[in-house]
Amino acid sequence: MATARLAPGVALVTVPGHGLAVRTQDGEFLRVDTAGADQEALVAHLTHGGGEDTELARLRAAFDDAGLLARTDAPRTPLAGRTVLLLGAAVLTEPLARFVRAEGGDVRHTEPDGLGGGDPSTAVVWCLDSPVPPGLWDKADELPALGTAWLRCHREGTTVWIEPLAAARGDVTSADVRLRRLAATPAHRELAAYWAGSRTDDTGPAHTAASAALTAALLTADLIAWAAGRTAARRLRRLDLRDLHVTEHPVLPVPAVAPLSDR
Repeated sequence: MATARLAPGVALVTVPGHGLAVRTQDGEFLRVDTAGADQEALVAHLTHGGGEDTELARLRAAFDDAGLLARTDAPRTPLAGRTVLLLGAAVLTEPLARFVRAEGGDVRHTEPDGLGGGDPSTAVVWCLDSPVPPGLWDKADELPALGTAWLRCHREGTTVWIEPLAAARGDVTSADVRLRRLAATPAHRELAAYWAGSRTDDTGPAHTAASAALTAALLTADLIAWAAGRTAARRLRRLDLRDLHVTEHPVLPVPAVAPLSDR
């Protein structure tokens, strides 16, 4: 049987005059009633391993029941069993591929014509280092309705936009984001023309190693949340390449327009 250890983020704290406490992964402090166990022996057992007597075994079991222990033979691989298909700019897909593999995921590079649907263990991530050409992501927007997760990001000048992951019918797609952004600005005609390509050459700052890593990390966090089955966060994130400041903006899907009556 593997030796029990404190789970990542859990710490034992010796409080002067008040005995032992445990700080949970959520930052909550709980007092530990060591009863007949030696406090120093408990700390040593849960941090360095070694033999245990009856009292230490009882406390170890209590820690285990509370979810405060990890096992040394169970590495953290939240993306195990998941396949991530990557498309787009290498400056972003290369660090993203490293992060996904480090979390246990299977990475495959593909092309737009290689996208399918219907596999709930697969996510498609498309990274652009430029604005999104009209219609480029229309086909990929159909993936969530087919059961495949869909995640994307792109750059407009000094701003990187990281759109929410869509994993099911009704989740926020790239078309929803575009419509919401147009509706939120009085310069909607200018923004539409910018997206359509009626603009001068992009002279915005290129991604640095830091900005690319930060973007890839945020995308990886979304993939981990998806793999854990957490409800998709309807948030559009904006990364400023000049100072790496990240802001979040709520975004909702756009309801289908009701058809006109024949009457």
